[in-house]
Amino acid sequence: MDDIQPGAPTFPEDLLEERAAFFREYLESDFQQATYLDDIRRLLSSGLTRLSVSLDHLRAYNREKSEDILNRPNEFLPALERAINSLAEKEYMPVRHALDPFTQPMSVGIRGAFGAYQLDPRTLRAHHLGRLVSVEGIVTRCSLVRPKVAKSVHYCETTHIFHTREYRDGTQLGSGMPTGSAYPTEDDEGNPLTTEFGLSRYRDHQTITIQEMPERAPAGQLPRSVDVILDDDLADRVKPGDRVRIAGLYRSLGAGSGTATFRTLLLACHVEGAAVGSRTPPITPGDVRNIKRLSKDRHISTLLAGSLAPSIYGHEWVKQSILMQLLGGREWDLENGTHLRGDINILLVGDPSTAKSQLLRFVMTVAPLAIATTGRGSSGVGLTAAVTTDKETSERRLEAGAMVLADRGIVCIDEFDKMGDADRVAIHEVMEQQTVTIAKAGIHTTLNARCSVIAAANPIFGQYDESRRPHLNIALPDSLLSRFDLLFVILDRTDPERDRQISNHVLRMHRYLAPGAEEGSPVQETGRAHPSGGDNGGTEESGAGGIGEDGSSGVGVTSPVWEPYVGAGKAVGRGAHKGEMLTMGFLRKYIHYAKVRCHPTLGSNASARISAAYTALRNDRDPETRHKTLPVTARMLETLIRLATAHAKARLSSTVEDEDAEAAVELLRFALFKEVPKKRSARGKRARRNAGDIDEEEDDEDEEDEDESTGGQSSHPQGMASQAGEPSNIESVTRRLTRSSISQQGKDADVCVRISPLLSSIHL
Repeated sequence: MDDIQPGAPTFPEDLLEERAAFFREYLESDFQQATYLDDIRRLLSSGLTRLSVSLDHLRAYNREKSEDILNRPNEFLPALERAINSLAEKEYMPVRHALDPFTQPMSVGIRGAFGAYQLDPRTLRAHHLGRLVSVEGIVTRCSLVRPKVAKSVHYCETTHIFHTREYRDGTQLGSGMPTGSAYPTEDDEGNPLTTEFGLSRYRDHQTITIQEMPERAPAGQLPRSVDVILDDDLADRVKPGDRVRIAGLYRSLGAGSGTATFRTLLLACHVEGAAVGSRTPPITPGDVRNIKRLSKDRHISTLLAGSLAPSIYGHEWVKQSILMQLLGGREWDLENGTHLRGDINILLVGDPSTAKSQLLRFVMTVAPLAIATTGRGSSGVGLTAAVTTDKETSERRLEAGAMVLADRGIVCIDEFDKMGDADRVAIHEVMEQQTVTIAKAGIHTTLNARCSVIAAANPIFGQYDESRRPHLNIALPDSLLSRFDLLFVILDRTDPERDRQISNHVLRMHRYLAPGAEEGSPVQETGRAHPSGGDNGGTEESGAGGIGEDGSSGVGVTSPVWEPYVGAGKAVGRGAHKGEMLTMGFLRKYIHYAKVRCHPTLGSNASARISAAYTALRNDRDPETRHKTLPVTARMLETLIRLATAHAKARLSSTVEDEDAEAAVELLRFALFKEVPKKRSARGKRARRNAGDIDEEEDDEDEEDEDESTGGQSSHPQGMASQAGEPSNIESVTRRLTRSSISQQGKDADVCVRISPLLSSIHL
């Protein structure tokens, strides 16, 4: 065969061979029990073509060569690929027939620690061009997978000679010179050529766009993005919404006429999944000890909920539901293929100026991953996914929406009632099945959207009319309302006593100044939390760091547990935790630890309590409770299970017990009827009397809880016990924790049962 215009390297052949010889020696060595030869044999037997090389291992073997790969990948990656192919051919020939030569070239992928070259789309700069970098981001757009010619074969019928031609362009690794893209139609003597497509070689080619993760983008700035080229086995490995870490060569393409700016892209050589969220707080052994010690408190859920949104007065039940949403239930994939979501959806409907939007904004500050949108500024495809057309190539692309980008996070939708009917229908599948199915323009795919939804809406007439039924005040269909686990109606009632308490609370907020703060500085909603997840004034302690689903850990700062200035402008819990509040840094760590590490199973007593509560709700004929905010369907049974599981997570319990089921029922009944339990404290006192751990102080506190008024907001001023600069009473908390720990040891664990049979029975 004759070669026509091959892509030649830009450096001498002897230098390339010298470098390839070094890499062959490295791959064949058993340095630190390396298994690259075994990996090559495995790739050949399975038909794969990409060998993953550890940059950390190469750095330990020869630090200079590892730096050369990072700084001059155009020169050293081709040498490494030549070494891999020569070893693959040596392993290939003994098991193949001599007439079946090794023709499938192998490629290399680089993984490991990139040091200063570990970047994101925002930090990519001009001095990174020509370097091997690792970029983290979320996939927002994907093109279709197209074939790209790598070598064409042509036959001349006149001379009976085959001609070959290799093709290169600016989107390939290596340093070969780019060639033309047109097929040759005649040879050097002018004889016509016929293309043999069966003998030609093509490569899969795909272009994707990765965007910096939403939680990493600075406030008020648009997120940055970069295009990525995926070839061969890397094509079609990711889909919109996936969080990835991509290693590749950062390169620029030719500029257009009349401009000196270039288009940049990343030529990928390795793709792997990335951890969810950069705001995952690093947890130290000291934090773990504090979390486990605090989890033994009987009122831990009340304490956690009272520490949420401290600048907002009242709304105890709403804060309790937000805590349950942040903790989440347990996700199940049944044997029959049914997926049961563990995420909790909440809808807030009420009068203007009742802190609905502020509650949503607080969820964004405390959740590791949260994306905010509004009903007026969002469309159905903007929330789910859209098929767009690339302006440069005119190809169809799949672009992820807000709910796909918030996979494993929370979506905050304000002004939910302003969204169009057609747009609201688009999120039905997401809220229950947690997937987005696309069948447009020849693209049929399913994307993951495993996220919780918290939405805020106003009544139809602006003000909630209590004389009308709930569904007449809420302009949403039952098919959508049933997908919300909890719906709270928040009213702005005129009450002189409560109005005075709210005004006192707001005035205390404006009067309070943190230590070292100047007069006139704004109040920080996040307390004194350090950006790393700890708090100023914490002690540095290495050890178990951020606890992710992949088991990774890091080094962080041990956060203080208690907020010392709880009485100055912050609404805190009452009853057992009057005058006490957790710091925001510790609250984030507690929620993250409980959500990731605890996977409770349903106990027999809790199952019976949930079943009885659901049956009572379905058959309730009481005229006073007839007007429910939500329809009672089979989904409400799953709501009770999710709420009980989340409450068990707050206690760091491995079993959903009767008290968790009772807390879930009370929260649901308040959301449905605004019904506040009157016998909870008395029942708790009887149980504690039997356990022998009750004293006069707790009797007084429980009696105070029984006297509290209803209506979704408190009727007693909070934070009045301590003044500005006065620390909380830590000694009383220590005594309660000690008593709770003794009581906990005497409890018998319920027999755990699997949740699958219970839930399978309700899916007809």
